[in-house]
Amino acid sequence: MCGIAGIFYPGTPKPVDSARIVAMTDAQAHRGPDGAGVWTGSGVGLGHRRLSIIDVAGSPQPMQAGALTITYNGEVYNFAELRTELETKGARFVTSGDTEVLLHGWRAWGTGLLDRLVGMFAFAIHDAGANTLTLVRDRLGVKPLHYVELSDGAVAFASELKGLLAHPLVRREVDVRAVEDFMALGYVPDHACIVAGVKKLPAAGLLQLERGRPVPVPRRWWDIDFSQRAKGSVKDLEAEMIDRLRASVRSRMVADVPLGAFLSGGVDSSAVVALMAETSPRAVKTLSIGFDEAGHDESAYARAVADRFATDHRTRTVAADDFALIDTLVAAFDEPFADASALATYRVCELARESVTVALSGDGADEAFAGYRRYRFHAAEEGVRGLLPGHLRQKVFGTLGRLYPKADWAPRPLRAKSTLLALADDGATAYARAVGVTTPATRDRLYGDAFRRSLGGHRGEDAMIATMRGAPARSGLDAAQYADIHHWLPGDILTKVDRTSMAVSLEAREPLLDHRLLEFAATLPERMRIQGGQGKWLMKKALEPWLPNDVLYRPKMGFVTPVSAWFRRELAGEAAALSKSPVLGAWFDRTALDRLADDHRAGRAEHGRTLWQLVMLDRSVRRMFT
Repeated sequence: MCGIAGIFYPGTPKPVDSARIVAMTDAQAHRGPDGAGVWTGSGVGLGHRRLSIIDVAGSPQPMQAGALTITYNGEVYNFAELRTELETKGARFVTSGDTEVLLHGWRAWGTGLLDRLVGMFAFAIHDAGANTLTLVRDRLGVKPLHYVELSDGAVAFASELKGLLAHPLVRREVDVRAVEDFMALGYVPDHACIVAGVKKLPAAGLLQLERGRPVPVPRRWWDIDFSQRAKGSVKDLEAEMIDRLRASVRSRMVADVPLGAFLSGGVDSSAVVALMAETSPRAVKTLSIGFDEAGHDESAYARAVADRFATDHRTRTVAADDFALIDTLVAAFDEPFADASALATYRVCELARESVTVALSGDGADEAFAGYRRYRFHAAEEGVRGLLPGHLRQKVFGTLGRLYPKADWAPRPLRAKSTLLALADDGATAYARAVGVTTPATRDRLYGDAFRRSLGGHRGEDAMIATMRGAPARSGLDAAQYADIHHWLPGDILTKVDRTSMAVSLEAREPLLDHRLLEFAATLPERMRIQGGQGKWLMKKALEPWLPNDVLYRPKMGFVTPVSAWFRRELAGEAAALSKSPVLGAWFDRTALDRLADDHRAGRAEHGRTLWQLVMLDRSVRRMFT
């Protein structure tokens, strides 16, 4: 994997200082420790840091072919097939990697190349003949790309935000709307950035900069459609699913360096390992993290799967109070990021890098096949909403919800207040709030008056609500999955995996996010996604010949980090100090922050996730802006 950066002048083609490009790529050296390169032309400069995976000895970047020059981060898994097709058209190759395939493919098909690509990528390609620079990001947003318009007329871009911040003309000013987005969601979504003026190229985004023209709005070159339904028997769809899973895994096992897989012992990573073992002539290298608290530890399940497929398995046990990584994560993510599972993800990437350079993960199946518990709740709520007209629901459930006591401490069946209030709302509003971290009411209590006014009515949930309402979908479940693929997946899951893996110079690949597999999953009838209280129903059924039932059907655990306990013990002082932060004090009500910390520490309320957000926000903003 790699880090890229560059500068382009859409107006007057001013000279580009190569030292600036070097500074931008050096800030991302962790993404590419194996090599570096810079190229400059008239009004343009491109830079690259390389992590060698394919054609280790060749394929230096930036790479040129005639009038085209590219800097590229990612992997194109079907590059060999594309190369063969291009050779029949007369293309002549001097390297054996996928970078040159992109160059010749762009020359042959232009943007039509994108529809042919299977992989994860972000690249910039300059066409000296057309005086254009085109920025492209892969369909799901696996690989990141940030850009900004500068005061001297240039557009600068980089894989990570820290690459842009190495440019002296990037203004370090907080976008307060991104603070609201972060407090709502726990991450800064792809349509926002904590640094005012900086933008992220969206997943499946294409931005073509042309000399003499203003900077346009990016266009989407691919989307997923949940409005169609597959026909066929369960048996036929099972067989098709296994074929697609097998093809996705096999295509991601091509590498000229050591390769392995993350193995948590859950369905998704176990499925990837099972299909890798079926293909590999050698024992698959598998990596797991265990915890020293039994309630958070899945390592026994991972070991059982490793034994079943005779993998070369390595496990490392880490302390459940592994909060010493906070500053490491703040540095890796740049923007505030509050998914505490990043701690464990970093540790398993760190373990993997000791023996492999590429690791396959099981990310993406929950979004594709409706694996999250919240999908089951949302589908059930949508069924109730369908029974009553909106005005009656608002009156009945809204009244009951307001009267019902809040009981975070109670067993889940007794915590009905949030469900009643959700039923009073429309499905999109209810789901957007359900996937959030801190509710609008809590945020309103925490914000200072001046900060609340500065938002101008902006709400962090609004973008997801709009996405759900405009989704190509037949049902509320369809719309929820569609919205997660557009917001949660790139903003949280893929950001987490990219930054933690790249921080240790490891390439992570997500076979369950092959776009052809996702397009198939989007057509499955709801009963084949959720049935009998089980999410990912068809996927689990199809995998029964490979995996035991105690892997397929046990309750989902995932990486759990005990942040709530930390803020009552080891990090209690950190929580108490939040109100004294000059950063948070400019936006939040100090008395409200003290009350939040006190109530949590005393056990009067559960605010662990919100306190974790505030700590990460404080440390990230202080690191970036002070």
